[in-house]
Amino acid sequence: MPLLCAGMTVAAQGDVRTHGHEEDSTDVFFRHFSLNEVTVTGITGDTKLKHATAPMSIVTPQMLRATASTNIIDAISHQPGISQLTTGGSISKPIIRGLGYNRVVVMSEGVRQEGQQWGDEHGIEVDGSSVGSAEIMKGPASLMYGSDAMAGVVILHPHALPAEGETQASIATEYQTNNGLFAYHLAMAGCQRGFVWNAGYSDKMAHAYKNPYDGYVPGSQFRQRAGRLMLGLNKQWGHSRLTWTAYHLTPSIAEGERDPETGRLLCASAAPTSYAKTLPFQQVRHYKLVSDNSLRLPSGYVKAVIGYQQNRRQEFEESADDYELFFKQHTLTYDLRYVTSELGSWKLSAGVGGMYQKSGNEGEEYLIPDYQLFDFGLYATATKTLGHHWQLSGGLRYDHRRLHGDELTEDGRQRFADFSRHFGGLTGSIGAVCNIGRQLNLRLNVARGFRTPNMSELASNGVHEGSLRYEIGSRQLKAEYSLQADLGLDYSSSRLSAQLALFANRIDNYIYVRRRPDVVEPGYLTYAYTQGDARLLGFEAGIDFHPLHSVHFSNTFSYVDARILHATHETKYIPFTPAPRWNSELKWELLHHSHSTVGHRHLSPLTPHFSPLNNLYLAAQTECCLKQTHIYSSDETETETPAYVLLSLAVGTDVMVKGKKIAQLHVTADNLLDKAYQNHLSRLKYTDENVVTGRRGVCNMGRNITIKVVVPISM
Repeated sequence: MPLLCAGMTVAAQGDVRTHGHEEDSTDVFFRHFSLNEVTVTGITGDTKLKHATAPMSIVTPQMLRATASTNIIDAISHQPGISQLTTGGSISKPIIRGLGYNRVVVMSEGVRQEGQQWGDEHGIEVDGSSVGSAEIMKGPASLMYGSDAMAGVVILHPHALPAEGETQASIATEYQTNNGLFAYHLAMAGCQRGFVWNAGYSDKMAHAYKNPYDGYVPGSQFRQRAGRLMLGLNKQWGHSRLTWTAYHLTPSIAEGERDPETGRLLCASAAPTSYAKTLPFQQVRHYKLVSDNSLRLPSGYVKAVIGYQQNRRQEFEESADDYELFFKQHTLTYDLRYVTSELGSWKLSAGVGGMYQKSGNEGEEYLIPDYQLFDFGLYATATKTLGHHWQLSGGLRYDHRRLHGDELTEDGRQRFADFSRHFGGLTGSIGAVCNIGRQLNLRLNVARGFRTPNMSELASNGVHEGSLRYEIGSRQLKAEYSLQADLGLDYSSSRLSAQLALFANRIDNYIYVRRRPDVVEPGYLTYAYTQGDARLLGFEAGIDFHPLHSVHFSNTFSYVDARILHATHETKYIPFTPAPRWNSELKWELLHHSHSTVGHRHLSPLTPHFSPLNNLYLAAQTECCLKQTHIYSSDETETETPAYVLLSLAVGTDVMVKGKKIAQLHVTADNLLDKAYQNHLSRLKYTDENVVTGRRGVCNMGRNITIKVVVPISM
């Protein structure tokens, strides 16, 4: 077997070694005719997308490059069924089919990303420049990922490695007009005689963003720096890689305070277009070290992944020299699995995985106690192929988690009691895919999910500045259990692609926060965690019509109805459920080196033989969010959100010199009509009311033009 570098990457990397022809910027042909052949990693072993029983979405490198965003979750949130809970431009949390926070697992560098996912104003500490592609599993994935994967999993893959004997480098830069965002990314990767490496550094800064109603929004500026270094070996016996990442983010906190007479947002001392941090602000540092190893055996392979993470989150309110809150968290994760080769029509796997976590308070204020967490899980899966059309898969898993919170006495009063909780959960899934010919796939999957309460839900007792409320946990909370059924239908032909995914989800002991009438801390409303049974129903539908190879018209629609059972009218809807959303795109490739159905390269009639441009495309996009009236209205926890429509335009091309690509250029104009709107999942929607206009909260970003340039360097 020859040495293989880039071929080890199994996600949709858009690489020549993945889909059999040269990479380009848009490649409609590959997207619609070959995506089912992409290998995904969201389940045990490598599986073709068309054989995956659970609903999945793929975000390719081409999609990421052509998308304007301020962070990686923002970049993938346009996928059907995916939304984001935001606090300004730098902080985004993934929401899958109406569920988020600790119900979504984010995988990066092969391990679960562990920061402070429970916090409203805590984002995902992953540099978007280091992400080459993404897989999104929708629905309970506890079988593979244990507790917390109740809503689904976001898997972030690094960029594909070069082929054996190649060394590549690139310089990328980006500028956004609305918030003055300036970013650059330097990367170098290579593969020589099986020795592989990948190094990158990025820097990003933005001042306050603006919109037509609020002008500049003080406190929405941020600064981000990140680095990554991977060293490893790819040999006939398998591979071994060691990856180190560092992520530093300093976001100011937008509080939305207004002048009581004019209604204008109160500005900090710095100018609105200043890149300097202003009080209050956070300082987040996240470090990660991951050892990823795979050993080939005659009957299959063994994979072992061990990761260490340190998360340091500080919050500065009164002074830039003294922090009030300081969470310091250490996490050790491990996963060991064995996957067999094809045993006739069977493929089997088994493994053990778990985590140890320790978190401490080093600030002057307290919200949650110091705690330790230990868990482990045992799982086994099986896949059975029946003839040429049916694929069956299923598995079982058992998890055990222990949480211990430390006692804390403050000024002679007990703030946190010493306690321990033990949780055990048996989960599993069973599914089937029927490939009805090459064009039609039918999927059915039933899965049971499991999630233990986090420490915030169990033991909070303090002011949560980011949420502007006093929070109280409950040590009596039970673990959540879900049972979800998915039914999917995919169709693809030379002129039409269509998808339909239906889901029904029942969650026992769903945990949520609700207001209490008493006041514990003057100036703050009191909220306490409670739980009840819930159910979610919804669907995602998509249709893509491409009458010509160079033209396609795509539409997707997402809807979820999320309710708490046996509740009053004001409390029957799960808080922060995304509004129904319709996305539409009309895309035209003017200059495109396409490929015939038999794999022979030919030029589009519009393509000059010596054109300085290749893969030139134009795209018009609309995002329509319908009015959201399904809200948790008790005590004004939520308010209704009006409908809005956003228009965007995009253009991109490869710049060629003597037949060689010297740069990629992407220009996107988002919110082209400068619409003033509020996304239902924006936390800034609930800041102060403008006494002059009567509008509450802060609007999202106005018109924003993004320019991206990527310069590849062959070495």
